[in-house]
Amino acid sequence: MQLVTWNTQWCCGLDGRVDPARIVRHALALGDVDVLCLQEIAVNYPGLAGAPGDQVAQVRAALPVGWQVFFGAAVDEWTAVGRQRFGNLIATRLPVLQLQHHPLPYPPDAGVSTMPRMCSVLTVHDRALGPVRVMTTHLEYYSKPQRMAQALALRALHLQACAQAAQPPQPLQDGSPFQTKAHTPHAVLCGDFNLQAHEAEYAAMTAPLSAPEAQGWAQPGAVPLHDAWRLLHPNQPQPPTFCVFDRAYAPQPVACDFWWVSDSLRAQVRALYVDGATRASDHQPVLLVLG
Repeated sequence: MQLVTWNTQWCCGLDGRVDPARIVRHALALGDVDVLCLQEIAVNYPGLAGAPGDQVAQVRAALPVGWQVFFGAAVDEWTAVGRQRFGNLIATRLPVLQLQHHPLPYPPDAGVSTMPRMCSVLTVHDRALGPVRVMTTHLEYYSKPQRMAQALALRALHLQACAQAAQPPQPLQDGSPFQTKAHTPHAVLCGDFNLQAHEAEYAAMTAPLSAPEAQGWAQPGAVPLHDAWRLLHPNQPQPPTFCVFDRAYAPQPVACDFWWVSDSLRAQVRALYVDGATRASDHQPVLLVLG
């Protein structure tokens, strides 16, 4: 199973060209890709550089036949230019079992430029691994309190799903909304987290389970989420994914785009590759290979 995550900056390259098809072509060329997770996809934002239109439709048109596209708008509002949406997109060629969109915490932080954030979760069926939850997100950049609240919420969403898989509801095949769901402990979490590996939010996400968190379905002290890069390269920093070419936001390149895997998938991590050469966005795409 091969997956790519990429903060696309509304598909705006460092050459100023807004081109969703270029993003799709480049991402799929990174490997035998099954799932594509894109952040900062825009719909109807004439005020942004390049005046992006309906990028969900443009990504869909650029994908090969047989791919499905799912968009989660963290921002969905009506303004003088009409309806505007901005958020995360997951595309896949794998069979789809379930889709969920989870708004992330948005506590007040007076005077700071912020926007709502969300996590989109698409459960797909991989032939080798079975059901896998693909979680993609983009955390707050300017507000550290919001970013910490959002990191903790992502952890809680994952733990809740794992507990459901270990302690499933009553099975039903009655064709109603109560019918049995695809509960699974297998999960990957990706996106632009706007944090680095030395920060408190990173530590909060990877902290061992407390006894209340384990709730009888897991052993206290187990680690629920693992940084895929560190599983493969425990003594090496991940290559940078942001400000590699454009230093507008940081004086040095940083790694803030990650792939995390559930404890149930830690032995399945085969490779992680950061494309440090492309300039099709201000972030670099990251490929994860499982199984």
